Amino acid sequence: MNQNCCDPLALTTAINSLAVCMARSLNDDELVFWAAVLTQLGDTLGTIAAQRELCGGS
Repeated sequence: MNQNCCDPLALTTAINSLAVCMARSLNDDELVFWAAVLTQLGDTLGTIAAQRELCGGS
C-alpha cells in the first residue's frame, strides 16, 4: 500500500462509517461478537508487524 496517498482523516471517517453501518445491521450479541473478533484481528496484526520489525524483515 502506498502510504504517501493516505489521508488519516479520510481513513478514520471511513472506519467510523463502516462501524455505524455494521452496528445498524447487527443485534447486540452479534455486535459484541464482531467487536471482539476485529479487536483480536487488530492485535494479531500488530503482533505480526512488531515481530517482523524485531526480526528485521517480512
